[in-house]
Amino acid sequence: MVLSQETSVADSQKLNDLIDTLNQYMDLIIKNAQDLTNNGKDIDNFQKLTEDIAYLTTQIRAAKEMNNFNLRMSATGQDDNHNTQMTSLYLADVYQAMQIFITEHTRQLNLNTNEFNDLTGENFNQIYQSLTSELSIRNLGKSVIESFGINNVNLEDEVATLTREMARDFAKKEVMPIAQDIHRNDLLVPDELIKKFSEQGFFGSSIPTEYGGTGMGDLSMIIITEELSAASLAAAGSLSTRPEILTKALLAGGTEKQRNEWLPKIANGEVLVAIAVTEPDIGSDVSALQTKAEPSEVNGEKGWLINGAKAWSTFSGKANVLALLARTDPDYSKGAKGLSLFIVPKESFGDEHQWEFKQENGGLIQGTANPTPGYRGMHSYTLSLENIWVSHANLVGEDNGVNNGFYLQMGGFAVGRLQTGGRAVGLAQAALEKACIYVSEREQFKNKLSEYQLTQYKIGKMATSIAAARHLTYAAARDFHTRSIEAAMSKLLACDIAGEVTREALLLHGGWGYSEEDPISRYVVDALVLPIFEGVKPVLELKVIGRELLSKK
Repeated sequence: MVLSQETSVADSQKLNDLIDTLNQYMDLIIKNAQDLTNNGKDIDNFQKLTEDIAYLTTQIRAAKEMNNFNLRMSATGQDDNHNTQMTSLYLADVYQAMQIFITEHTRQLNLNTNEFNDLTGENFNQIYQSLTSELSIRNLGKSVIESFGINNVNLEDEVATLTREMARDFAKKEVMPIAQDIHRNDLLVPDELIKKFSEQGFFGSSIPTEYGGTGMGDLSMIIITEELSAASLAAAGSLSTRPEILTKALLAGGTEKQRNEWLPKIANGEVLVAIAVTEPDIGSDVSALQTKAEPSEVNGEKGWLINGAKAWSTFSGKANVLALLARTDPDYSKGAKGLSLFIVPKESFGDEHQWEFKQENGGLIQGTANPTPGYRGMHSYTLSLENIWVSHANLVGEDNGVNNGFYLQMGGFAVGRLQTGGRAVGLAQAALEKACIYVSEREQFKNKLSEYQLTQYKIGKMATSIAAARHLTYAAARDFHTRSIEAAMSKLLACDIAGEVTREALLLHGGWGYSEEDPISRYVVDALVLPIFEGVKPVLELKVIGRELLSKK
């Protein structure tokens, strides 16, 4: 089978057949892995296997979403903007990854190699060579360089398209001019930028209109996140992440009074939210949190007294509300079933790296910023909480929310993962565009860098990887309410791709890429944090995606 470089229904259908074959192979693998891991209960005895299954399934899903887009474009006679070509190139990598998986895990999974014919010998060679070639990748790279890498993929949605134009214009005019200065001087995002951000409706993009939001939905929210992250990951692209997490928790489990109280204020930027979940000795194992909330009354009002410590609470200095998860059941053996989610009001501070908030009753929160190599613009704090009193009215769900906070928080984290997919795509896109501009201008050995084959090849691979991450993330946004596993998959894949693309872009810049004066160095250090927050990569692979795949329904 030889695939043309032009969009056609036939090409997309052939790619679809190959993807379906990979999915059939994956079904066989998962069935055997379910038997081996006792339906996912023994994942920790097979961690490398589970990681490989989670990642390979994610790659196949990305290829599927890329080609679903191709089929929709073909059916309506629209330009796919090189996406069929990129799908073919990406699918070749996925086929190769599947072949490596089978080679490594056949014995462990007791697989019948005769059932994987496309992955052996000449069959594999023919498929692989029909999907990709160095020349095809270089030709793609040339086209991407000529367009300076700009992303104009069809969003198939008028609102999302208009949103992209608005967000891109805002990013270029308001964020880009100050992004590098914020990074190099470790500054806090300016109040003026937050005000303009709010006026654009960015805080309320996925908040329903009845609660003061714009109600544009999760796809528009991701588009905004992507475009703003291309300008600055922390100082713009991440501004709405924390509000989105609390918003989803309130929509899922808050009382109607709480929704009417808090969501309009979040939507208009009156309330700036920080998340306080992680603890100094407790990372991804949220069920093991130690911070305690004990019943307490003040002037006859029912409430809770909170004591403990939190870590990596990003933006909690500037924020005037903490979404804080604490243990309300003193029986630690209940784990996740003993946690509740609180909305903790506090004073807003400026650019301080250390701050102290005191309540009238003597309650105290102290915050100390953790120095980081990147992701600057918000500051991430370690918090100490002593006798902080919170009204029962601020426990999300009130009576129904007692000991139910873990599940509300995890639902919020799911949208955080989705947003991180968008953040990663935006950051990778910025690196691609910067690289395309640089190689078009820079001369070495009497030629522009863009004229060299290896440059073209690298740009072609970078653009292909970004397309895979983008289509998986967009699909996850469209189906977020019904398929939250794709949100985790989009984070997993897009964050890795952002790391790879930013490093390749830096290498194309040579020595100048290592200079802090150039934004490309910022992109590299910013990308380092992406696989860590909203679920560190190994936990995402094992406890979220792997567990979901290997648990029999």
